[in-house]
Amino acid sequence: MKKATIVVAAVLAALAFAVPTAGAQADRSATCVNGMAGQFPCKNIDLLSYLTMEEIGGGQVVGTGRGSDVWGWRDPQTGREYAIAGRENGTSFIDITNPRQPVYLANLPSASTSNVIWRDIEVYKSHAFIVSEASGHGMQVFDLRRLRDISPSEAPATVTADVRYTQFLRAHTIAINEETGYAYAVHSVQGPTTCSRGLHMVDIRNPKSPTFAGCATATGPVHEAQCVIYRGPDARFRGRELCFASSPEPDSVVVVDVTSKISPVVIADIPYEGSAYSHQGWLTKDQRYFLHGDELDEPGFGHTTRTRIWDMSDLTAPRVSGNYFSTTPAIDHNMYVVRTHVFQSNYSAGLRVLGLLDIDQGKLTEVGYFDVYPPHDNPGFGFGTWGNYPFFKSGVVAVHGYQGLWLVKPRVPKR
Repeated sequence: MKKATIVVAAVLAALAFAVPTAGAQADRSATCVNGMAGQFPCKNIDLLSYLTMEEIGGGQVVGTGRGSDVWGWRDPQTGREYAIAGRENGTSFIDITNPRQPVYLANLPSASTSNVIWRDIEVYKSHAFIVSEASGHGMQVFDLRRLRDISPSEAPATVTADVRYTQFLRAHTIAINEETGYAYAVHSVQGPTTCSRGLHMVDIRNPKSPTFAGCATATGPVHEAQCVIYRGPDARFRGRELCFASSPEPDSVVVVDVTSKISPVVIADIPYEGSAYSHQGWLTKDQRYFLHGDELDEPGFGHTTRTRIWDMSDLTAPRVSGNYFSTTPAIDHNMYVVRTHVFQSNYSAGLRVLGLLDIDQGKLTEVGYFDVYPPHDNPGFGFGTWGNYPFFKSGVVAVHGYQGLWLVKPRVPKR
């Protein structure tokens, strides 16, 4: 998110939304009926529970601990599920095994003395890897298995990182390829190895001994990336490790072969019409399509939230094969694909779930939504959801952002 590029609404206006108090349990769980789940507009998505930022170690005023991105972890030994929620001032670990009675279990304070909104988390081998744009932060590594030793009666416990990686000191986001054991920090701007804001590659196969592996700088600055072992339709690149990146300078979608960390190769760098700030995207399961969001192409462009469908059949010449326009103008942020659905966090419009069954025709269909910020669906920052985590085995989706953490359950076909 580059807030300096547009005029944003005052963050304090977000507080006009009357969030539930700690004792208002009736507001915490509601079935979606006739378009509402309690106070929240909805379609085919039920509310299981809701925690305010104050209840998970943060706040709603700038600098007090507003919420940002979210990830998740399922303990392979116990089967317990945890939401890992970023805040301006640290990271919250919430046990959501019983999603109607989540427990704020632990707080990992920020590694920086400055509180800024940008914090990102991903998980590999039961370790959380946490980056921030806060000055001097670096990358925190936390062994999630330590959560097993924290009793709910002692919660929330304050924990410390197991390791802090300092080859970069500020980064916007992190992408992890769990198949290869490599992490890709992007848009790093401080520290001994910034990689010119491209891909800063880290060997995390031994999670507690992260090691610098190389830079991919020919991509230009990268804002977000997804890195995978490629198994898609372009036979020339099958079996290679590829990163699909959103580059905002200039606005483009980039495909880079990072199989060799010392000599990565850019396969494609494609600009697109109507760009404003190339932000983030995610591959479909068959890796043929890349769903892509431009963060700033709503304000002033006269259209509602747009999702571009990129056909990646030819990785050297990707093309936009369709556009989906939402029913609201809210700014789009992070999206992820599970089977035949894409789960989008669209700031003030909340969680939007789109069906992919007609994607070959360049079409997406909205099948559900949960609006976490009822006052409006306007474009702007400071309201609603930043990210979501739809990969829990239980089917629960963690939706997180400026005002809190929602645990919801979509009622959409699992195809």
